[in-house]
Amino acid sequence: MQVILMEKVANLGELGDVVKVKDGFARNYLIPHGKARRATEANLKAFESRRSDLEKAQAEALAKARERGTTLEGLKIQITQKAGPDGRLFGSVTNYDVVEALQKQGQEVERANVRMPQGPLKQVGDFPIEIALHTDVIATITVSVLGEQ
Repeated sequence: MQVILMEKVANLGELGDVVKVKDGFARNYLIPHGKARRATEANLKAFESRRSDLEKAQAEALAKARERGTTLEGLKIQITQKAGPDGRLFGSVTNYDVVEALQKQGQEVERANVRMPQGPLKQVGDFPIEIALHTDVIATITVSVLGEQ
């Protein structure tokens, strides 16, 4: 299916690109989330008339994300979980726990933005975690997992 991108989408294209994607990806993700529209003649004309407004909105969102990224960059949070004597946690530290710890410090982050490529943390120690605020803005924070007996 041919779609027009209404904003920058990672690994797909920039604002205004006409790309071919699988039907399910377009129907289930891109179109319902407002990231794309079907590439029809009417939609192409409507997009060209709104292009400057969309570019301005995208630039504002990027500036806001960069501003938040500078406040988050290098931040260190501590999370305490029950752990055994060998340093392994009885549970795990997930993106939900990271978001709660950030909220206690006054930072608003959505769970979907927390990137944990190795999965939940199951050991005591310090771990770098990435927060994706925008497709171009990624802040790295340090999560210090402390064990309690």
